[in-house]
Amino acid sequence: MDLEKIEGLIKIIEKSSLTTFSIKEGDVKISMSKIKYAPGAAEGMTVNTSAQEEGNPAEEEEQCFITSPIVGTFYAAASPDEPAFVKVGDVVKGGQTVCILEAMKLMNEIESDFDCEIEAVLVSNEQKVEYGQPLFRVNKL
Repeated sequence: MDLEKIEGLIKIIEKSSLTTFSIKEGDVKISMSKIKYAPGAAEGMTVNTSAQEEGNPAEEEEQCFITSPIVGTFYAAASPDEPAFVKVGDVVKGGQTVCILEAMKLMNEIESDFDCEIEAVLVSNEQKVEYGQPLFRVNKL
């Protein structure tokens, strides 16, 4: 796949409502996803291209995420006047609340399943999230 095709795909995805996209042509696989990194951050796009023979599955397995168990609206804090449940650099214990997801007018507290350190917040406050969407990139302890 040549650079012009990749640039064309990026432009199409940026203008669409898709949040993730993957294509495989021969031994090249391209995965793209739109991610909001932090409250107030501009929407960005990450592109991952790799040849299957050159891929290093060990590196991909090292990254851990806290993902959304439901479709809903992400809230970093219990109310606008309160601080966020977690921020980058915080150490979180298993069972600790990391955010709230609103679904069908119900507020669902999302808890970490394991002890970890928050490396990145991948969504913005009040952003709509999908089932399985990564909310936080974490380092398991």
